[in-house]
Amino acid sequence: MDFIYAIDLAGTFVFAISGTLTAAEKKFDLFGAAIIALITAVGGGTIRDLLIGSQPVGWMQNQHYLILIGLAIPFSFFLKNYILKLRRTMFLFDAIGIGLFTILGLQKTLAFGLSPVIAVMMGVVSAVFGGVLRDILCNEIPLIFRQEIYATACLAGAVLFLFLKNMGLDNDLNMLLTILLIITIRILAVKRQWRMPVMR
Repeated sequence: MDFIYAIDLAGTFVFAISGTLTAAEKKFDLFGAAIIALITAVGGGTIRDLLIGSQPVGWMQNQHYLILIGLAIPFSFFLKNYILKLRRTMFLFDAIGIGLFTILGLQKTLAFGLSPVIAVMMGVVSAVFGGVLRDILCNEIPLIFRQEIYATACLAGAVLFLFLKNMGLDNDLNMLLTILLIITIRILAVKRQWRMPVMR
């Protein structure tokens, strides 16, 4: 199995768990939890694909994503306490996931012949908008609007990717460096409590 594809699947699984746990905290029923898990895992990529005209959207062409989301729901319910103990591990997977999804979304948009600016925007959408939809449906203020260095990390990585691409750097090395940048920014932001300034 391709490494990037494996991480993509792992990120999908982790985001689905995140959605399920959020639904559980809100006392949603099983159907509601399934909807939140699906939206969290594939919502960003779905919005991206619809905006750039890639149809059917990605998860409709590969049932592995739906299978993983389906497995994440009972996994989350039955192992909830154990998962919460692994919060640091889950956070790491989330950081890896947003890094990978940012660059994959950016590359897919460029492949459709759209401008670099739009590609950067779609990279960020791919990474964070599943979480935005989850929070809205769960009546929460989305994470990216709460001073968190989250979407900003994705934006920085996407811009660096385009810069290194224009410099002629090998694509695989470029992906690795930019994904690492996103992960590093996200981890440091949480550890050092970096925050975006608040509008006053």
